[in-house]
Amino acid sequence: MKLVDTVEYVSMLRELIQQGKEVSVVISGNSMNPFLIHQRDMIYFKQPDRMLKKGDMVFYQRENGQFVMHRICKVHKNGYDIIGDAQTEIERGIREDQIFALITKVKRKGKMIVPGDFWWEFFEHVWLKVIPIRHFLMKLYGIFK
Repeated sequence: MKLVDTVEYVSMLRELIQQGKEVSVVISGNSMNPFLIHQRDMIYFKQPDRMLKKGDMVFYQRENGQFVMHRICKVHKNGYDIIGDAQTEIERGIREDQIFALITKVKRKGKMIVPGDFWWEFFEHVWLKVIPIRHFLMKLYGIFK
């Protein structure tokens, strides 16, 4: 198996989306639980072709160079507040130029989920409203899972 540098890999993906292609990757990390699960689910993304809005899942690059896929929880005149679905800590002040991709669909538990589907809408709207009690809800989810 060949190991590839993350920066090199994501740079290649960015090139593809800048050419108008939609690309996909398997989720790595736990910040988007319970919607997306590490090494189980897949995201499909492309270069944004519209104004970004609250609830959108986006791929962006932090100032430290780290690549992250999270959800917009607030839109400001000159930036965005962004949070992972498993988090309660909001990352503030993400600039538009840091965002390079919009997630257009996901493959969750082997099933394609697109905007308009129940789980997409639930996490885009309802889950954003319960940020302060997410830890409690995640514990309940773990008990009943």
